[in-house]
Amino acid sequence: VNTPEFDRMLNLVVSDDIIANFETAKADENTPLVVKICSFSFKKGSPADETENGGGFVFDMRGILNPGRFPEYKLLTGRDKEVTDFLEQRTKITNFLNSVFNIVDIAVEDYIKRGFSSLMVSFGCTGGQHRSVYAADALARHLKNKFKVKIQLSHLVQDAINWNNSAAEAGVDRALTLKVDERATALKAVLKGEESILTD
Repeated sequence: VNTPEFDRMLNLVVSDDIIANFETAKADENTPLVVKICSFSFKKGSPADETENGGGFVFDMRGILNPGRFPEYKLLTGRDKEVTDFLEQRTKITNFLNSVFNIVDIAVEDYIKRGFSSLMVSFGCTGGQHRSVYAADALARHLKNKFKVKIQLSHLVQDAINWNNSAAEAGVDRALTLKVDERATALKAVLKGEESILTD
């Protein structure tokens, strides 16, 4: 049976140009795009995008149950297994991040194709210690695996205290953000080991 029209349509559908439209764009050594991902504390303000065009994404993680409200997680971070287990088993963080991935993927693929050089994605939570850290790490892994794109990952609160969330370190750090008349009480609490007075 001779089916020239069918053959023409089949060749059109499987042409390289058509297939290219459905393939995920991947970065290579010549791709200028760098995705800057960070975690931060809303109490200290959202980080500014210093690139020429500004913009990017800021995701609010405070809708996810905060592990920091439970004593056993207060001094841990979003990189500790106990915290990751809590977030994955007791919250909807996986659903939240799948939605984030879908949104950011669209931008990253478009930026790769158009030769853009910078995209900033920030995750904020109350203290910049648990939820935002977990989310920033998760997105960095996802984008690296899917697009092979260059990533700059930073955790603003944790980097500032060298990832030292001991009672004294965490307490003094929080004390600096309190009103002047509250600092003496806060510092006394830290010295006595009463960390709870400083937690959210």
